[in-house]
Amino acid sequence: MVVYYQIAGKKVGSHVLSMGVLGTMFAGSWAATRGGGKPKTAAGPPINAESKEEGDFIQQFLKEVDGGDKKPAQH
Repeated sequence: MVVYYQIAGKKVGSHVLSMGVLGTMFAGSWAATRGGGKPKTAAGPPINAESKEEGDFIQQFLKEVDGGDKKPAQH
């Protein structure tokens, strides 16, 4: 059995109201739990190298320094 409610001068069935509420709840929870974009990495200061080799050496050194803390501890 359907109960009709008068909303804004129109008859609206209870089943339509329940579908609207459920749809709003699911859409709201989906939108609230979506992950954000990828975190933006902060760009460091520019590397002023005299030559390409020096620039490559600095880049490699920075990669080693940043990756050194990520090694798993051995027991």
